[in-house]
Amino acid sequence: MRLRTLGTRCAIPVVALGLVVTGCSNSDVAAGTSTIGTTNDVNPKDPGELRDGGNLRLALGSLPSNFNYLHVDGGTEDGATVVNPTMPAAFVSDAAGELTVDHNYFTDIKLTNAAPQQVTYTINPKAVWSDGSPITWEDMRSQAAALSGKDNAFLVSSTSGFERVGKVERGTDDREAIVTFDKPYAEWKGQFSPLYPKAVTATPDAFTNADLNSLPVSSGPFVITNIDRAQNRITLNRNPKWWGATPKLDTITLSALDHSATLPAIQNNELDWAYMSGLELVTAAKNSKNVVIRRAPEPSWSHLTFNGAPGALLSDPQLRIAISKAIDRQGLVTAAQNGIVVDPKPLNNHIFMAGQKGYQDNSAPIAFDPAEAARMLDSLGWKLNGDVREKDGRKLEIRDVMYQQDQWVQTAQIVQQNLAAIGVKLTIQTVPGSGLFKDVIDPGNFDIAQFSWGGTPLPLGALPQIYAYNPENLQGNKARIGSPELNELIDKTIAELDPDKALALANQCDQMIFAEGYSIPLQQASGTYAVRENLANYGAFGLASPDYTKVGFLK
Repeated sequence: MRLRTLGTRCAIPVVALGLVVTGCSNSDVAAGTSTIGTTNDVNPKDPGELRDGGNLRLALGSLPSNFNYLHVDGGTEDGATVVNPTMPAAFVSDAAGELTVDHNYFTDIKLTNAAPQQVTYTINPKAVWSDGSPITWEDMRSQAAALSGKDNAFLVSSTSGFERVGKVERGTDDREAIVTFDKPYAEWKGQFSPLYPKAVTATPDAFTNADLNSLPVSSGPFVITNIDRAQNRITLNRNPKWWGATPKLDTITLSALDHSATLPAIQNNELDWAYMSGLELVTAAKNSKNVVIRRAPEPSWSHLTFNGAPGALLSDPQLRIAISKAIDRQGLVTAAQNGIVVDPKPLNNHIFMAGQKGYQDNSAPIAFDPAEAARMLDSLGWKLNGDVREKDGRKLEIRDVMYQQDQWVQTAQIVQQNLAAIGVKLTIQTVPGSGLFKDVIDPGNFDIAQFSWGGTPLPLGALPQIYAYNPENLQGNKARIGSPELNELIDKTIAELDPDKALALANQCDQMIFAEGYSIPLQQASGTYAVRENLANYGAFGLASPDYTKVGFLK
């Protein structure tokens, strides 16, 4: 599932690339665009046209390692899949990425002061947790403290700007919270999305363990009612404590499936919705009975991320740049999106998607130039010895890890060929999705990692989450790459409340990110989904947030 929370980017191990077999481009599937726009494709219907009841069947890559999405092990796409229908959010987004207050949880949210920056949250007086206790300002104060970065025992996936919050105070009553910033924060609308109960965020132990295996206390139109680990299945039912509009669905079933099983599950009427990557899969899904293809480009993008930790083989930024220059990004993207996207192009920015305001091409430092890559390696002391370069008796052999999926492996094989041409040996290692981040990427057990980031309508939040570097608190910085200079510029960027100035500063950050060889952006997702044709208000969301009270099946 590719839906995201607003607060942070989530790591996606699966279905980001779909390499197609040569000769399969003849199809009745019309190519679309991957440029972010202002529309989506969800089969919009008035809830009165939908039948009451029904079970929405969705796929997971694996069961979440932690159901606390704020935790470093929980901030994944699978975590977001569970969080979206079960936990509170401050804002929701429309197809154009415009944000409005989620009135299920807050009657009003206002920027009430600029110096110091102050935001006042008025909590819906009907809003309660699934155990019946009210959602109050204390839940918000506790979460702000846990994500502040002041205590590294809280293993956060992102501080989400809370490192800039000075205090969270009670307002006129327990249903009002006043958040005061010590330093301005431009992306404040991304905070408290999701919001967790104070019991989860009160201590480091609770933060890691309270929601480790489930969500005992949640708050949404649906709640978890069963987790069958033998069948790798999570069942959500209507929340009996829900105060908002009654959902049309009775249940949502989330089944962890290997990627190879997704298309057969669509064809055999075992799933109602699934992301499809590559022309072969899209064509096969489109030709399935009672299935339609829905498309809306979305802020998810694939990449190769380097491990630049001190002492790592690729700790030298010039070595990372040399390797980057040897990789034919256009060839990779053409192979991945041929027949699906009109004139596919590589993504040339780490912060903004093509089509988003602020997008510009900053990729010049990693422009494809194998001859220059070889020259750089020579100058760095990596000399050819047979087929593989060596330096100080060490061979230039790098290990590329990825989710165990054919499309990822095919991508790696193309990269392998590119690098072999300049004397770099690439070894391909596949990992089951359930262990890719927790067991391999987060501990830094890789040279290159292949995965995707799921973005949000608030792109600047990625800067401190992913690209700021603090060795004591990595958050989402899987590469362990950064500098004090970049940290300073990131701090300046997210403090800038003038939107146009913030975009310009963000692109300066992106230029530094490219120059340090952080990662190699490949392509942004086309947002192509196979959907049961009678499913309404659900499909390809683009930048929009789903409303799970309106999702259902036509009468």
